[in-house]
Amino acid sequence: MKMTFRWYGNHDLVKIEYIRQIPNMTGVVSAIYDVAVGEVWPMDKIEALVKTCHDNGLELEVIESVPVHEDIKLMRNDYKRYIENYKQSIRNLAKCGVKCICYNFMPVFDWTRSCLDHKLEDGSTALVYYSEDVNKLDPTKLTLPGWDSSYSVSEVTALIKDYQERGEEGLWEALGYFLGEIIPVAIESDVNMAIHPDDPPWPIFGIPRIITCEANLDRFLSLYDDTHNGLTLCTGSLGCSTKNDIPALIRKYGKQNKIHFAHIRNVKILDNGSFEESAHLSKCGSLDVHEILKAYHEVGFKGYIRPDHGRMIWGETGNPGYGLFDRALGATYMNGIIESLEKK
Repeated sequence: MKMTFRWYGNHDLVKIEYIRQIPNMTGVVSAIYDVAVGEVWPMDKIEALVKTCHDNGLELEVIESVPVHEDIKLMRNDYKRYIENYKQSIRNLAKCGVKCICYNFMPVFDWTRSCLDHKLEDGSTALVYYSEDVNKLDPTKLTLPGWDSSYSVSEVTALIKDYQERGEEGLWEALGYFLGEIIPVAIESDVNMAIHPDDPPWPIFGIPRIITCEANLDRFLSLYDDTHNGLTLCTGSLGCSTKNDIPALIRKYGKQNKIHFAHIRNVKILDNGSFEESAHLSKCGSLDVHEILKAYHEVGFKGYIRPDHGRMIWGETGNPGYGLFDRALGATYMNGIIESLEKK
């Protein structure tokens, strides 16, 4: 397994030279953040990002994410042009040494939480999803870090209506078409495409979500049966639903060589579809991180792995869920488990 760390570029409060100091850290996972969604990622920007990583002794072999334009998901307006742009971005990234691209197909809203700084019992703060609070939110006025904030209230309102009318099957149709266009380019470029599960893995604001469970992962993989079409298996996104047995999913899809990127985090599942993000340590949440890593070890996983969201601890401020300290603790915890598994 290749240990990596999410980094948001030169504007990230987490300095890249600090990431290098985490034991066993081989590379960063990053993206180009100043190109409009749907446009081609220019070679010069990619090359500059790769150089920054290499100058700091780290690889840049995983990109998270190349966003998918809403027109593609709705198969409307300029969707064919945006798909051609997406193909060119894949080619450009491959020329710069990128081997894996994480993306998602969540309509309108990316990951969703009701609070970004909920205070836990130990005094740290974490991202939480309380269903009763989410149900009170006005989705047309909601914004969270990492979301595309270029849409106006009226545009978001129209998007929500369009997705509600298109429904789940319409979204599946669009995803199938998209894969049929981009996976041949990924094969040609030898880049693994790794779809990220919906977060959380159920419909929100009346909008369908489809990358949510084992049956739907099976359906997704069947849309284009090739090794380059695979998964970002995020334990927190899938694991906040009790319907998903994470170690079983790893053993199943790991044996099929369909997991290209592993996100490891823990969540504490509450009642009524609510959850709190927690420290990586198994007993802090509802997921057995040791069993999760054991499953990866059993299937001989050699891909990319990273500690996912962390708490904000020790007075650190910054991008919620993406501070340095708790994610570094998570990486070290994971390293210890992996070493113990490898030495058995």
